[in-house]
Amino acid sequence: MTGSDVPPSFRLAYVPGVTPTKWVRIWNERLPDVPLTLVGVSAAEAFDTLRGSGADAGFVRLPVDGADLSAIPLYTETTVVVIPKDHLVAAVEEVSTADLADEIVLHPLDDVLGWETLPGRPAFERPATTADAIELVAAGIGVLVVPQSLARLHHRKDLTYRTVTDAPESRIALSWPEERTTDLVEEFIGIVRGRTVNSTRGRPPTPPQPKQRKAGTAKPGTGKQGAGKQGAGRTGGKPGGAAGKATGKTSGKNPRGGSAAPKRGKPRRRP
Repeated sequence: MTGSDVPPSFRLAYVPGVTPTKWVRIWNERLPDVPLTLVGVSAAEAFDTLRGSGADAGFVRLPVDGADLSAIPLYTETTVVVIPKDHLVAAVEEVSTADLADEIVLHPLDDVLGWETLPGRPAFERPATTADAIELVAAGIGVLVVPQSLARLHHRKDLTYRTVTDAPESRIALSWPEERTTDLVEEFIGIVRGRTVNSTRGRPPTPPQPKQRKAGTAKPGTGKQGAGKQGAGRTGGKPGGAAGKATGKTSGKNPRGGSAAPKRGKPRRRP
């Protein structure tokens, strides 16, 4: 197969916590002939995947590490602390980082929050992944502060979470290599931004279809309608027509609806 013979396709990367279902569904509705393949990547691998042609575009966590990648910020996630259900913090709706001062706060190596100073007390060692940290929380070894989407991703029946009001937040963006802004990338950007199918930057709009005339309706200027217009200009037309005004005479019809009778003169006498 040559390059021009390869059927089009689109590869979409996404980091843990992002759920691209809605956008994939719209893509399949609008471009059913272009298959979309999902590529799950870690937050640390996402940018190398885009640069290495492993995906055409991807949902990543900001900041983007390089000017060669374009990005459209989409939304900011709520930050929560994951705790056992019987933990004291579970009794309130939200906490601050100061409320976690006496807690062992786990800090996994794949943490996506940009901490300047981690709250609480440090653990003896850092867990390798967020999934490993969740297991330690379930074992009662500490608590974990993560974006809410990751808390939902690693949900367990024996754990819950509460909002942390003053913790760093994670922002999700759509990113792609700037030099590879293809038509399909533009199409996906339009879907994410909520453009309609007939948008000027989306697919070409459907041309308007000619209106169907009802059966028996004549074309303008023809048929009965045209004949009526022509007949209106005749001398014997309606009273007050152009001919009537020009001659000052009335039409040949009696105003009462009958025909006007001719006037008779007096009979002449014979000589």
